[in-house]
Amino acid sequence: MLDRTLCLKRRQFFLASMDNPKSPLVLADPAHLTWLSGFYVDPFSLGSGFGGILVINPDASCVIFYDTRLPDSVSLCVADDIVAVNWYDGITHPKTTRALSLLPEVEKRFPGAFIHDRIDTSQGVEIHKAISKLRRKKYPDEIALIKRSAQIAEKAHAWVLNNIAPGMTELDVYSEVQKICTAQGGQPLIVYGDFAVSPGPDRKGGPPTQLKLKESDMFILDFSVVLFGYRSDFTNTLVVGKKPSSSQQQLMDLAKLAMNAGENNLLEGVNACHVYQSVMDVFLKAGFGEHFPHHAGHGLGLSHPEAPFIVPGSDEILVAGDVITLEPGLYVPNVGGLRIERNYLITESGFECLTHHDISLI
Repeated sequence: MLDRTLCLKRRQFFLASMDNPKSPLVLADPAHLTWLSGFYVDPFSLGSGFGGILVINPDASCVIFYDTRLPDSVSLCVADDIVAVNWYDGITHPKTTRALSLLPEVEKRFPGAFIHDRIDTSQGVEIHKAISKLRRKKYPDEIALIKRSAQIAEKAHAWVLNNIAPGMTELDVYSEVQKICTAQGGQPLIVYGDFAVSPGPDRKGGPPTQLKLKESDMFILDFSVVLFGYRSDFTNTLVVGKKPSSSQQQLMDLAKLAMNAGENNLLEGVNACHVYQSVMDVFLKAGFGEHFPHHAGHGLGLSHPEAPFIVPGSDEILVAGDVITLEPGLYVPNVGGLRIERNYLITESGFECLTHHDISLI
């Protein structure tokens, strides 16, 4: 969960970015509520798809409104005041729909209030842009959740590396990964990503299916574990049941060289497109540039992906506090598809690698 003091600091910086408004701001975007107050609706609940309303006062204190059918995770928020609205108690017929149940209480406490971060208003657009920019710099409580997500996922990565075998299905692998992550996290967790055999450019990833793994298949394992809205995102590619061919090993060797080239440019003040080009240059020099069809990485946190985007033409500059990925990949017909990925925290002196899984074909 997020820290009370750091949530207050985030609200203070947000208000300053909005020129310190003199009246309360009312927000409803789920990511905004999490970032500013730690409000998070556990998706494994009847409340999935529903949220709350956050009112931030000019002094950065805040009030959270939510309905009492939401899961216990919402009680871990760090608001100064919490208004739990009894929308439906299981016996008495509700007076309105769930989506409308909070508005009367908000209006009672804050007459004339309206949702300020609606994207169909100029102020809403301004708020979304301001928070998106501020979210680039991750705070210690956010970094702790991302690191914990990575630690959980690393256990599952290790299991797949040691146990993947011909005859398994992609869904078999996913099921075991989900089981391990749940045990490591001590709670139900969202686990999503790519669990896919890649024969080359025709399939560069995708959700798990009933496809059976065969000897020499290249299996891309690229998944995220979500904790209170935050997630890691890192990848390995494995050759199933057999020593890699020289062509498969060549792809891995090139991807590792490209990742190292990208790491050499992970510095505060470096343009994201320069990081991309450092990765691409390795592939171009080896004659494989046409087989690297996607970004070289992206930002990570409450969203996936989020800024900065490590792509050609980007004008985004790396800042201390960015959490990013590097994910070079090559997808070659008649050889297979391969992608590797690590996560990094940009610091004032360079970077800290946040993921420590084995990157190995076998």
